[in-house]
Amino acid sequence: MNLGTTARWATLAFLSTISASLAIAQAPSQPAQDQPAQQAPALQPPTNQTGQAEPSVPGLTVYSREVDLIFTVTDKRGGFVTGLQQQNFGLLDDGRPPERVVQFKQQTNLPLRVGIMLDTSSSIRQRFQFEQQAATDFLLQVLHPADRAFVEGFDVQTDITQDFTNRIDLLDGGIRKLRPGGGTAMFNSLYKTCRDQMLTLRQDINVRKAIVLVSDGDDDYSTATVSDAIKMCQRAETIVYTISTNTGPSKDKGDDVLLQIASATGGQAFFPTRMEDVAIGFHNIEVELRSQYSLVYIPANFKQDGSFRTIYLQSQDPRYSVRAKKGYFAPKPPE
Repeated sequence: MNLGTTARWATLAFLSTISASLAIAQAPSQPAQDQPAQQAPALQPPTNQTGQAEPSVPGLTVYSREVDLIFTVTDKRGGFVTGLQQQNFGLLDDGRPPERVVQFKQQTNLPLRVGIMLDTSSSIRQRFQFEQQAATDFLLQVLHPADRAFVEGFDVQTDITQDFTNRIDLLDGGIRKLRPGGGTAMFNSLYKTCRDQMLTLRQDINVRKAIVLVSDGDDDYSTATVSDAIKMCQRAETIVYTISTNTGPSKDKGDDVLLQIASATGGQAFFPTRMEDVAIGFHNIEVELRSQYSLVYIPANFKQDGSFRTIYLQSQDPRYSVRAKKGYFAPKPPE
C-alpha cells in the first residue's frame, strides 16, 4: 500500500458518485466491534446519461494523493468471501466518503514482503520447536518467485538472522539459528522492525507488507508501549498477524495485546489450543494473503499535516464482515 505526496499518474476509472453523508469513523485504539451507527454510503461506479457504467478514460491524468487499502472479507463462519464488486462496500475516510475511487480489484497475486518475528524469550522455551517448524512450513507454502521474507527473533534484543530473500534454505537457516532465552521486549522489537525493515522498504512495484508475530504477548522489558508499536506499524503500512503460544484454557492479558495489535493494523489474531496447532495459524495467514481486495482512493478534505486519519470500511451485505486497518498517517509537508 502506498500513500505518497509525489505526483502519480492515475486513470479516472471508477469515479465515485457518493453523496456527502458524514459519520465518525472508528479510532485506531477502539476494538473492531465499536462501529459507527451510521451506514457508510456504497461505493458506486460512475454512470453516464444512459445509466450505463462509464468505461475507463485512458490518457486523462491527474496529480493525486492516493490511499491503497488492502482488506479481507469473511462470512459468519470465518470463510473468505471473494468475487465482490466495488458497490458492495461503503467507505468513510476521517468521517467522509472519499473524493474519488481510482481502482478496485481483488489482489490475490500482489508480491509479498513478509517478516517472521519469533519470540525467543525464556517463557516460550518449551514451545519453540513448534514455532520454528511451523514458520518454515509457512514460508514454503506462501513464497512465490516475486515474494521476499526475512526472519528475526526477539527477547530483550532483536536479532535478524536472515534479511529479505526468496531463498527458503536461507530463511530456514535463519529460523534454525534462533535460540530461546532472556526477557521479552516485544513492543520495542515490533516498533524497531516496522521502522527499520518496513518503513524504509523501497520498491519499484506495489507490494503487500505483512509481519507474522508469534509470541505469548507478554512484555516485561520494553520502553515503547503497545500504542507506540501500533503507530509505527501504521506508518510503515504493514499488516500484523499474531499467533499466540498460550495454550491454557483461558486467554490472559498477553492474548488481549496480540488481538489489539492485529486488529489495529488490519491483520488477525490466532489462538491455537495446542502447540501443534500453531501451524494452522500460519496456514490461515497464507490463505488470507492470497484472498484480499485492494481499494485505491483519494480522500476528501485531505490535509498534508501528518495527522492520523481513520478508516471505516464495511460490507453492504450484513452477512459479511470486513477486516482492514483502522487508519493511516497523512504525510507531512516537505521541508
